[in-house]
Amino acid sequence: MTAAEHAELWGNGARFGARPLSCGGTPGHAWTSWARSFGELDLAACPALVVVAPHPDDETLGFGATMALLAERGIDVRVVSVSDGGAAQDAAPPLERLRLERIRSSELRKAARILGVGEPISLALPDGELAGHQDTLADLLTGILEACPPGTWCVTTWRGDGHPDHEAVGRAAATAVHRTAAVLLEYPVWMWHWATPGDSAVPWDRALMVPLTASAVGRKQAAAQCFRSQFLPSAPGASPVLPPFVLPRLLAVGEMVFR
Repeated sequence: MTAAEHAELWGNGARFGARPLSCGGTPGHAWTSWARSFGELDLAACPALVVVAPHPDDETLGFGATMALLAERGIDVRVVSVSDGGAAQDAAPPLERLRLERIRSSELRKAARILGVGEPISLALPDGELAGHQDTLADLLTGILEACPPGTWCVTTWRGDGHPDHEAVGRAAATAVHRTAAVLLEYPVWMWHWATPGDSAVPWDRALMVPLTASAVGRKQAAAQCFRSQFLPSAPGASPVLPPFVLPRLLAVGEMVFR
């Protein structure tokens, strides 16, 4: 078993945990200066798209430009937001968590409109606890995919992304795709933070880059600005949930899938 295959079975939580956001992680220029080239994802082969995101914002940060591009071309694009997003701020009291859930749901709807896609489907499973709801999620996603055209792309967070919610959603989506006529593609979000170019824990042999347009990237950047609860401090003196370097790095590396 390769390191990448092991990662997809058991995850990369230890790798992510060893490089907290406060450390900055692998800088964007380390990725953009990497000499390795990848094949391109053939967007013309997509009959319909279901993007499954663990939290409200993952769909935009990881795959937003591709969503905008396909929607612009007339492809039916649906977003499934798995969690309520309420655990983004540690130890928040119940009323504050409820308020954050509502804020994040509103942010997601605004971002979806900018990307040109329809009203998101919210499953409202508990943020931070998705591994415990993996079987339920697989059943819910199976029902959604069964109602889609054969060959629909189910695009979700990579099973080795490091964040436990991201990995659980990836595993659930893989199960749902196995039961249906959908096609699985996985996008990394936190891999760009903890991994390094050529890292053996990443399945580079299955990686494809998405050929994006400047306008699609611009819509992604504008949509990402909707998630103010994540990029701005919640109170004076507090740190934002997502540090300032996260979005520029994701914009710099582009959008990749493992197929």
